[in-house]
Amino acid sequence: MRSFTYTAAPARVIFGSGTIERLGDEISRLGLKRVLFLSTPHQAAFVQGCAEKVGSVSAGNFSGATMHTPFAVTERALSAASELDADGIVAIGGGSTTGLGKAIALRTDLPQIVVPTTFAGSEMTSILGETNDGRKVTVTDPRVRPEVVIYDVELTRSLPTEIAVASGMNAMAHAVEALYSQERNPVVTLMASEAIRSLKVALPGIVAGNPEARRVALYGAWLSGICLGSVPMSLHHKLCHTLGGLFDLPHADMHSILLPHVVAYNMPAVPEVRTLLGEVLDHADPARALFAFNTTLGIKRSLAEIGMPSGRIEDAVTAAISEPYWNPRALDRAGIACLLERAYAGDEPVAASEEEKSHG
Repeated sequence: MRSFTYTAAPARVIFGSGTIERLGDEISRLGLKRVLFLSTPHQAAFVQGCAEKVGSVSAGNFSGATMHTPFAVTERALSAASELDADGIVAIGGGSTTGLGKAIALRTDLPQIVVPTTFAGSEMTSILGETNDGRKVTVTDPRVRPEVVIYDVELTRSLPTEIAVASGMNAMAHAVEALYSQERNPVVTLMASEAIRSLKVALPGIVAGNPEARRVALYGAWLSGICLGSVPMSLHHKLCHTLGGLFDLPHADMHSILLPHVVAYNMPAVPEVRTLLGEVLDHADPARALFAFNTTLGIKRSLAEIGMPSGRIEDAVTAAISEPYWNPRALDRAGIACLLERAYAGDEPVAASEEEKSHG
């Protein structure tokens, strides 16, 4: 067994059905008197109703959260928090809303309660991705880790199937990259494997309309979020941040499309992970298994379909390798360009050729 270090991050997690009703109690437990509620415009009415239920401790709502956490939106939310003299944050929604809450906490250290309505998983991490002038920058800071996360399965029921399964694949990407992280350890490997198994079962169940499937998917997303918050990620997440910052692509779809191709790129460097992931996915070739799984779920196959402009692959490669970071296989410009070309076109992923392996 390889040597390892495992650090458990402090967190309070409440999981179940109808748990949103405990929001007021959790606000009181943290001693908060004036909380700012956050949402996207789409969820503003629902979040307004949640704010009214907690009574006078609701200081007001900011409903401008958007993808990739742009600096300009954060500045407006910070102004709202200051004007309302907020002493805490309640973020209800998906990754966009969670990211905005984290951005505020980074600058103010206000306590956060997050109520996820998707399977993004970022609520379990001390990681924040922010976008400014077409560039997405990742910050890791303990101040951005939420104090409380309330998982309510009922809040995922209104999530359209197409969005739900893409969000679930976004979560699976966290678990897959955790398996070959530089700082992987037995605890995270167990959680990652369980997360992938859970999502592998749950996501087709969501497509089929199985009412229990969303509970299992939320459980898998929670475990994936712990993985994301416990060990550093690699090429997959770097590419997603790069493409998200450059082209403002839909976050979950982008993760889903890229995952099989990045797995194909990395597996030659980690044969033991290829074996483990193959066992979890019941397929000898994990990359092709993930590609086929996306197809089964009805997820879009190509980056072109979700809005990546043509002729920009070299720009994306340059941005993705501009700063050094660890990846199990060396960052080979030609190999990454090939990966993105296949993802752009929606082609099946291919393993590295013998020539490409010699560069890894």
